[in-house]
Amino acid sequence: MSRISVIGIGYVGLTTAACLADLGHDVIGVDVDVDKIARLRNGKPTIYEPGLPELMDRVIGAGRLRFTTEYADAIPHSEFVFITVATPMNRRGDVSLTFVRQAARDMAAVMSRPITIVNKSTVPVGTGNVIDRIVRENLSDDIPFQVVSNPEFLREGSAIQNFRQPDRLVFGARDRAAAEAVAALYEKLHAPVLITDVTSAELIKYASNAFLAMRLSFINEMARICEGVEADVKVVAEGMGLDRRIGPAFLEAGIGYGSSCFPNALARMAESMGYHPELLDAVTQINLDQRRFIVEKLREVLGGLTDQTIGLLGLSYKPNTDDIREAPSLEIVQNLLQKGARVRAYDPAAMPAAQRQQKAVEYCENPYALAAQADALLVVTEWDEFRTLDLGRIKPLMRRPVVVDGRNIYDPRTMRELGFVYRGVGRS
Repeated sequence: MSRISVIGIGYVGLTTAACLADLGHDVIGVDVDVDKIARLRNGKPTIYEPGLPELMDRVIGAGRLRFTTEYADAIPHSEFVFITVATPMNRRGDVSLTFVRQAARDMAAVMSRPITIVNKSTVPVGTGNVIDRIVRENLSDDIPFQVVSNPEFLREGSAIQNFRQPDRLVFGARDRAAAEAVAALYEKLHAPVLITDVTSAELIKYASNAFLAMRLSFINEMARICEGVEADVKVVAEGMGLDRRIGPAFLEAGIGYGSSCFPNALARMAESMGYHPELLDAVTQINLDQRRFIVEKLREVLGGLTDQTIGLLGLSYKPNTDDIREAPSLEIVQNLLQKGARVRAYDPAAMPAAQRQQKAVEYCENPYALAAQADALLVVTEWDEFRTLDLGRIKPLMRRPVVVDGRNIYDPRTMRELGFVYRGVGRS
């Protein structure tokens, strides 16, 4: 059992802390948000993640996970310190390291023994060196430490499963022994391990995200072509996915990806080196175009959007999370409002977060209230709840039985047999 501190208890931090405790380690989570820590101490998760409440109950009850707002309560007693703070990104893709820098300073101020610092935040290449320099500048004594990059590949909504059954574990360090020590924390997972230098580990994270985004933008471009030639993009994707060189993952056409971790930051990094990242920029532009494309599809089928009541099924950027950071729903709402539509929304988990950002939307208690007197429903997030709606009950509630399916969760023929005016993405 190792003694571990986790700094920054957001999506990655809380999942990492709970899962490391579940592996048998003694973990203390550190966050400066007093209200968040108070809630966590009462065993209440601050994020929506399937399986997390039960996991927290187990590890807190066993005494292996606790929380504090004070670095001095955690760092001096730890062998490993994970940095999992937020690294917010603006629309252009510039990443802020403000919280990473502050964590490094605050950690150094209370260090009293040799530790291994593990960076798990999503950061630009070179951040490991930044952390190393800041810690050295702020140490009061000559205390040995190592910095290891351990990028996370968790998917919100399935983060606990991803932690327990990773495709690979990546560790980057100047000192291989330090990387091996961090890898040993995960040894019960029996996962493939790649040990490399810090810079390569940092780039693996960005490159992986960008490649997945490229697949999504590619299939969305194919969807536009499919509509022009009356083909079905789901069949096209199925045929592509049967090729072992391609595979089926991330070939679902729709309104595009929404996570803040995709290719913008990598593109801006390339520009800083004087390289024009044409492919990465095209991936991002196609993704943004999909959001406008889906609103235009609504406008075409309704004959205009002024004074039309549009119900959004889903707000989170993906199902099984309440995260709306960079969610397509945010831009779609703004676009609809600017075109004069009245916007309603329902999401099983993300409405509290959305209400803090968008006051002009009417939030409904369930999909049936959303459908009442609506001129159209737009599927934004592919929650399982929406796949199993009683569509026969939905149709008579609507003023106009129009469904624009931004995630292709319904069968076009079935929808038309039920009497809906149905439009998918790339469906014949």
